[in-house]
Amino acid sequence: MKKIVLQVATFLGALSCFGSVNATETRTPLVPLPSIGDFTNGDGWGVGLGLGVEYETAYEGSDEFEVEVDPAGGVQWRTGENIFFWAGEAIGWRTLARDSWLFQTSLGYEEGREEGDSEDGRLDGLGESSSGATVLLEVRYALAEDWRYFLDGRVSAGEIGTLGIFGAGTCLACQPDGTGWEIGAVVTFHDGELANRDFGVDTQQSIDSGLPETDVDSGYRSTGFNVSYRNYVNENWQIFGEALYEAFGSDVSDSPISRNDYEAEVGVGFIYVF
Repeated sequence: MKKIVLQVATFLGALSCFGSVNATETRTPLVPLPSIGDFTNGDGWGVGLGLGVEYETAYEGSDEFEVEVDPAGGVQWRTGENIFFWAGEAIGWRTLARDSWLFQTSLGYEEGREEGDSEDGRLDGLGESSSGATVLLEVRYALAEDWRYFLDGRVSAGEIGTLGIFGAGTCLACQPDGTGWEIGAVVTFHDGELANRDFGVDTQQSIDSGLPETDVDSGYRSTGFNVSYRNYVNENWQIFGEALYEAFGSDVSDSPISRNDYEAEVGVGFIYVF
């Protein structure tokens, strides 16, 4: 993700019109899930600004790890059970239906892999993989009161291919203000275009890199586990953490681009909620 430089003083001045939440107030998010940030307080504008630090694999299938600092938070506007949001490189809308269905759609941008992503030169000759806009559609369904257990389905499609994610999760010690722990397990599938974008080697790439020509079939991609944590230090300061482990299927791990049969990342950060 490209780094975003913010003119903090000017931005904070512009946001002062949104005000802040009194110490005695309790924020009421759309759903009490730590992985779904809601900076509003029922209706109107909500703004959160912060930073996150991630320790993660350098690219899909890499055995190299790197530290990356990215902006965190976003701008939201809520009316009833609908939230319109901008966060990072995505804009979108989510809505709650019948207290147990959460629908979300967003438009984002996915950057491609570059040869320089490998400091060890393991991507030399492969060139840059394609970048492009993606549309995300997500549905979550609550299996128990207060979203203690839920099912999750996501489809991301665009110029770079299609990815499907299906899973289930549980919210541990979650509070009405959207804080607590969330644990999930997912299975992912990809089409041939996305599979070969990330793990394939075409004829020209094989000649330039010396890697064997590889065509990856569509279908099963990986099984993953994730943990999310969110908590308010006080009425405005929020801390968060997340961890992800993704074990690749045999078709992916057999690719010469895959130096590991898994992907992993862990991140922590803070957000100031106005």
